[in-house]
Amino acid sequence: MRIRILYAIAAIGVVLGLASAYVSSERPRAQVPVFNPASNPYADGIYANGIVESYQNYGEDITIYPEVSGPITQVLVAEGQAVTKGTPLVTIDDAVQRATMEQQRSQAEAALAMLDELRAQPRKENLDVSNAQVENAKASLKNAQDQRAKQEASYRLDPKSVSQDALDNARNAERIAATNLEVVQRQYELTKAGAWVYDIRNQERQYDALSKAYAASDALLRKYTIRAPVDGVVLSLQAAVGSYASPQGAYDAYTQGMTPLIVMGTPQDFLAVRTYVDEILVHRLPAAAKMEAQMFVRGTDIKIPLTFVRVQPYVSPKIELSDQRQERVDVRVLPVIFRFEKPKDLNIYPGQLVDVYVGAKADGVAAGPTAGATR
Repeated sequence: MRIRILYAIAAIGVVLGLASAYVSSERPRAQVPVFNPASNPYADGIYANGIVESYQNYGEDITIYPEVSGPITQVLVAEGQAVTKGTPLVTIDDAVQRATMEQQRSQAEAALAMLDELRAQPRKENLDVSNAQVENAKASLKNAQDQRAKQEASYRLDPKSVSQDALDNARNAERIAATNLEVVQRQYELTKAGAWVYDIRNQERQYDALSKAYAASDALLRKYTIRAPVDGVVLSLQAAVGSYASPQGAYDAYTQGMTPLIVMGTPQDFLAVRTYVDEILVHRLPAAAKMEAQMFVRGTDIKIPLTFVRVQPYVSPKIELSDQRQERVDVRVLPVIFRFEKPKDLNIYPGQLVDVYVGAKADGVAAGPTAGATR
């Protein structure tokens, strides 16, 4: 009986082993891919990574860094908002610079007031005083002349009636009065002439220097309000009231690095694709007149024809992952820029990575406007 049980258990084990082997040998059916991988649409096409940017005739997306430092006091726009050139975007605390500017303005105004005072000379009141002094000196001279004449007349009649000392004093008093009249007359002419031309020139230089210092301070004050440099769209805004901004940008708590305070793009009727062609494939690029490309949106079956714009003729390390130099890899690439009309039924944004195939136009095919997306 016991042997039968052992045989039964062994038989059950064999059956289970065979069943397990059969089940494990079955391969799961491959799942249908959500989207087809990008396929080369050209006979001799070149594959490259691309990144979507706002379209402009030169450069990349517009990165805005403050020219001054300080805590942010106002954020006046939102990401995705369209703005015109000169629109205020962010303000930085300008209390110290504003006080400095006001001080320099007061100094310039004081220098101007002093310059106006010099140019307005002679002052009527000063001229009246000088004229009165001249009249007084004339009267004093007349009195001295009369006294001297009387002394001399008395001396001629009777030399003993007037001492020689009194006669000399009378004559000296006349000469003193005459000299005093000459002095006050010259003082009158000096007052009448107004300010010295060299004093005016010196004050003009003082006013010019202080005015320029005020203008420079005012120009620096305006930099505490960051404005849109062009018409465009705010793509990224690393600003919050109370956070600190500097010419290095703003601190990003996620990447733990400094990033541009604001990134702007041009109005997005068209977008650009900056395609990075590996340096070992550069020699296979078609001539500019024949170059075209197709962009494949990752995660979809959508492909979009691209129109060639220009080549940025500088091979550099590929750093598109984070736009930071410390992420260099052992790949050097040549940027080639294409453009396309933004599809109305598809969300595509600057900064998005795409797959691109670059090829040559077939003979006889003329360049035309960028076509829409195809699926």
